[in-house]
Amino acid sequence: MEVGIIIPCYNEAKRLDIQRFRKYVKAYLNFHLCFVNDGSQDDTLLVLNTFQNEFPDRITVIDMKKNQGKAAAIRAGARFYYAHKKVNYVGYLDADLSTDFEDFNDLLKQLKKDRNLIMVFGSRNMGSQDVKRNFLRKAFSIVIMSIIHFILKRPTKDTQYGAKVFRRRYIPVMYNSRLKSRWLFDTEIFLRLKLYFKNKNIMNYMFEYPLKRWSHAANSEFSMKDSLRIPFRLAQIWLAYI
Repeated sequence: MEVGIIIPCYNEAKRLDIQRFRKYVKAYLNFHLCFVNDGSQDDTLLVLNTFQNEFPDRITVIDMKKNQGKAAAIRAGARFYYAHKKVNYVGYLDADLSTDFEDFNDLLKQLKKDRNLIMVFGSRNMGSQDVKRNFLRKAFSIVIMSIIHFILKRPTKDTQYGAKVFRRRYIPVMYNSRLKSRWLFDTEIFLRLKLYFKNKNIMNYMFEYPLKRWSHAANSEFSMKDSLRIPFRLAQIWLAYI
């Protein structure tokens, strides 16, 4: 396995499109999937274990007994892949496949093409034709990105979306210690890399890739109430790292 893909799952038993995942597992033979069950209270673990039994060499299931948030789930998957030297690239996707494996493969190709890059991340805000998102979320995302621009001191269109791929050797920099935020960990990862590169322009080591397709899941557990807390959480992260 050359590429490891982490897929965090929380109460996804009825939403996981196993048929689509099965198709991609058969199509991308160099991909290994690591599903992380983040303390789900439904039958997510049963669904994942059943799927793993179909492809025992291509799928791993990590079961976190207690719900700890997306950051901890992805960190668990990253640390799992760091122990596997056959993996050169690690990434993550959302369980709803709002970005599919075809787009992920485009991100991977971009990373492989430029040896100076350590990460390629998908962007929903760079002119994609098939992006679907309601007006309120779009407007609020502009506000959030303005705050993130201030924190990172670098212009980016979209740091928060859950489609990224990076070189495995940087996992100790990105995920060695626990992350402070359950959901805003992407910004925190960027800050960790910024410190690692001694505050140089981290965008010299990253590439923001425009996604061709993306849609917001209507039943996403991340509510507008959660969104309103984001500026405060971002301020906490910024203060912790300066």
